[in-house]
Amino acid sequence: MTTTAPETTTTTPDAPVTPPGRGMRFTNAAANYIDERTSVSGVVKELGRKIFPDHWSFMLGEVALYSFVAILISGTFLTFFFEPSMAHVTYEGSYVPMKGIEMSAAMASTLDISFDIRGGLLMRQVHHWAALLFVAAIGLHMLRVFFTGAFRKPREINWVIGFVLFILAMAEGFTGYSLPDDLLSGNGLRIIDGMVKGIPIVGTWISYLLFGGEFPGLDIVPRLFVLHIMLLPAILIAALGVHLLLMIINKHTQFAGPGRTNDNVVGVPVMPTFAAKAGGFFFIVFGTIVLIASLFSINPVWNYGPYDPSPVSAGTQPDWYIGFADGGLRLVPPGWEFMLGPWTVSMNILAPLAVIGAFIVLVAIYPFIEAWITGDKREHHMAQRPRNAPTRTAIGAAGVTFYAVMWAAASSDLMATHFRLSIEGVTHALQALLIFGTIIAYLITKRVCLALQKKDREIALHGYESGRIVRLPGGEYVEVHQPLSEYDRWRLVSYDDYTPLMIRPNDQGKITVGQRMRASLSRWFFEDRISPPTKGELEQGGHH
Repeated sequence: MTTTAPETTTTTPDAPVTPPGRGMRFTNAAANYIDERTSVSGVVKELGRKIFPDHWSFMLGEVALYSFVAILISGTFLTFFFEPSMAHVTYEGSYVPMKGIEMSAAMASTLDISFDIRGGLLMRQVHHWAALLFVAAIGLHMLRVFFTGAFRKPREINWVIGFVLFILAMAEGFTGYSLPDDLLSGNGLRIIDGMVKGIPIVGTWISYLLFGGEFPGLDIVPRLFVLHIMLLPAILIAALGVHLLLMIINKHTQFAGPGRTNDNVVGVPVMPTFAAKAGGFFFIVFGTIVLIASLFSINPVWNYGPYDPSPVSAGTQPDWYIGFADGGLRLVPPGWEFMLGPWTVSMNILAPLAVIGAFIVLVAIYPFIEAWITGDKREHHMAQRPRNAPTRTAIGAAGVTFYAVMWAAASSDLMATHFRLSIEGVTHALQALLIFGTIIAYLITKRVCLALQKKDREIALHGYESGRIVRLPGGEYVEVHQPLSEYDRWRLVSYDDYTPLMIRPNDQGKITVGQRMRASLSRWFFEDRISPPTKGELEQGGHH
């Protein structure tokens, strides 16, 4: 039996320990005081142990977060100088072409920020560019989550929260875009007013309440200002906090590879590695936004002037994230109004509202729809390659095409003028693309995914083609294949082969219509699937 002497620490008289200074003692005391009452050190320690995968596609969510920080910083600066009022004033600022023109106080303060406040124009453009990047990054992040199946159990609720963030970001952008009361923002509000008034019976009253009277009303800018700086940001920050909290609780997804399983995340710890990298990436994103804002003008309200319906012409476009709604209105065929008693029912407004609303709802609840179709109740922490879920990938491609066509339709007048085409021809082409383009995108994407699956199976069984031809003793010529590395083989075969649901009688011994429909959808979802190679096939293929 052996014993180990306890460790001892000796201090030589020549090297006395220097006691901490007064500032350090105060800092330690304050830290201990806070920690004893909040246990924050345990939270920080536990959070620092979390492993974060370092795949490049995961940075899209970080870009959204960092651009939101840029929005908050620049928006706080602008709040000090913007006057949210529809009161009529005469502009007397330094921008000479606008001097003496009557406009709202909101428009005048926007011009003052742009030309008379030091750094005001830069902050305006940082705010606008950051908002565009924020919405774009959220959209791309959601596409990454969708196509890799990262929304599956246990992350369905987090998908819904992320989609709510996307809708809130668009609402934030629209309310901010409408605040200057210039020609473009005024026309955007006028379109919203027309859509609201197109709702039978209650539309007129909703418009009156929204605008505080007959359009444009005297209360619309103050109300939008409150929404833009108070209500929507508060909801957005709360939803973002819940989104990040659920990501920590549910663990981050990761792509397949050796040593990576549902219970083992491979990556870097949050503290200090990921935190340091994230801090540097934040300054890269922020610096890029400032650089773009310095070099490229956006929303030059002085070129358009205050809102006036008379000078509206072709070429006025909303910000890109609102373009799909404008395009939906433009794609409706003419003559869809009819009378219902004393009311005019404007289907040219109600139809796009219904289609866009249904599209948004389907995207929001898609994880629950897929779980119901597949019957998959397992937890998933591994991200799928899009080709290994061909039906889902094809649905996503069809949805992106549907959105893109509506987005393009918002610029139908620009297409007609720039390419010297008739506006009717452009509209008819986009109407056809909205229906047939979506179907074609679905069919082509699915066939491409299945073809890629077949190629992966062939490579996993026989290796890569080396281009080297040898002659066997029997006179046969064969091509020598290059074997795969462990990681490459894992990447090609590490996915589950799902099967369609089986129809089973219920407690009464009957097969209901709902069960038959679910089974039919399940067969459609898994049709033409290609099973990954088995272990025996891989061994046989490696031998050959």
